[in-house]
Amino acid sequence: MLEKVTRAIITIMGIMIGAAIGILLYQVELLNFIEESYRNYIIIGIGLIFGIIFFILTSRIKKIGLKIAGGFENELLKVPMGDIISGSIGLIVGLIIAFLVSQPFTKIPIFGSVITVLLYLFFGYLGAKIATTKREDISGTFLNNNKFLGGSKSKQTKNKYRSSPKILDTSVIIDGRIADICRTGFIEGPVVIPEFVLEELRHIADSSDGLKRNRGRRGLDILNRLQKEDYVDVIIESKDFDDVNEVDIKLLKLAVVLDGKVLTNDFNLNKVAEFQGVEVLNINELANAVKPVVLPGEEMAVQIIRDGKESGQGLAYLDDGTMIVVEGGKKYIGGSITVIVTSVLQTAAGRMIFAKLKTAANKAV
Repeated sequence: MLEKVTRAIITIMGIMIGAAIGILLYQVELLNFIEESYRNYIIIGIGLIFGIIFFILTSRIKKIGLKIAGGFENELLKVPMGDIISGSIGLIVGLIIAFLVSQPFTKIPIFGSVITVLLYLFFGYLGAKIATTKREDISGTFLNNNKFLGGSKSKQTKNKYRSSPKILDTSVIIDGRIADICRTGFIEGPVVIPEFVLEELRHIADSSDGLKRNRGRRGLDILNRLQKEDYVDVIIESKDFDDVNEVDIKLLKLAVVLDGKVLTNDFNLNKVAEFQGVEVLNINELANAVKPVVLPGEEMAVQIIRDGKESGQGLAYLDDGTMIVVEGGKKYIGGSITVIVTSVLQTAAGRMIFAKLKTAANKAV
C-alpha cells in the first residue's frame, strides 16, 4: 500500500514539474509558433509525459531521494543544535532582506527572475553563515542585555560555557587521574569531551596492538566513570574542524571558540598552547605542585630499588613517584636505609631529590 502511495505521489510530482516546464517554455516565448488555442493541451501533454517518466522511474527516484535525505540527515546530526537554530533565524532574516532588495528587479523580463533567484540564494546563505559564525557573540549580546532579560539572568538562560569549560585531551583521559581530581571538587565549570577526541579513543581501543587497546579501553572507562559519578557536568561537544587533521590543533581551536582551557598532561601540547595563547591546565604540574615539600637536611627512610647513572649511586622512589638519587647507595640495592637530603632539583618533567647515606653525612660533619 505504501509503495502505491509513494508511486502516486512521485507521478503527481512529475506531472506538476512537466506542467511548470511547459508554462516556462511559453513565458520565454519558445513555443510561440504553436497556436494559442493549443497552449493548454501542450502544457497538459508535457505534464503527462513527465508524469509517465516519473512513474516508470519511481524506484530509482525513491532510492536517490532516500540517499540524499540520509546524507542530509547525517550532516545535520553533526551540527550543534545552537548552530541549527541560529542558522535558521539568520536564513529567515536573509530571505526577508532578499525579498526587499529583489522587488525592483521583478519587472525585468527573464533576467529579473534570474537576478531574484540569485539574490535569494546569496542573502539566504549570507544570513545563515553570519548567524552561525557569530552565534556566541549574538547570544552573549542578548544574555548581557537586561532589556531582553527583564533585568535578571536565570540559570536556564546562561550559556553552558560561561564558566570556563575544561576541554579534555586524549592523554589526560587515558591517564585517569582526572576522575580523582574531579571528585575532589577542584574542577569548576563543565568538562567538555570533543567528539573527535572520542573518535581517537575508539580507534585506540580498537587497535590491534594489545597495549594501545588497553589504554583506549581505560580511557573509555574513565569517561563512563565521570558521567556516572556526576561530580562535574560532562558535555559532549560535536563541533569539529574538518580543515584540520591534527587532534591537538583541533583542541586548541575549540578552546578558542569556547573560551575554555585545555586539560592535558602532554608536555608538547602545553608548549604549543602557550605559543598560541591558549590556557592550559597540566595535571603533571598540578601533581608536582601538591607533592610534599622536602628541604635539605631532612632525614627519610627509603628503599634502594636499582643503581643510578653515576658510579656508586642508588635510586629510590617516594610513593608519589619522585626519584631519589642516593650517593653511595648502590651497595644497598634491595634494602632500606636512612638518608639525608642534600638538594632538590625541580624540572618541568618532575622533581628529583639528591641525598646521602646518614652515616656518610655524619662522617662528613
